[in-house]
Amino acid sequence: MGDLLLLSEAQMRRIDPYFPLSHGIARVDGRRVISGIIFVLRNGLRWRDAPREYGPHKTIYNRFVRWSRLGVFNNILAERARKGGKPSLLMIDATHMT
Repeated sequence: MGDLLLLSEAQMRRIDPYFPLSHGIARVDGRRVISGIIFVLRNGLRWRDAPREYGPHKTIYNRFVRWSRLGVFNNILAERARKGGKPSLLMIDATHMT
């Protein structure tokens, strides 16, 4: 995948329990798809501009929407924050995209 972001196996093991199980149909590699979602969001890209190495852009988008509606990302962030303990530093970001 060259210079593209790809979550490590350890990172995937930490977040994997939060994703819904497949319903009998083998999924496109979840590690690749979640890495694609992060890449698109981090770089402010349109879904169709995601590098092909992450898989079809429709798959990346559809998983993002489905998992967002199911609260997967909120659950991951809440649990990671809870396990992180009390922060020693807080920051406020007033960035807004339209």
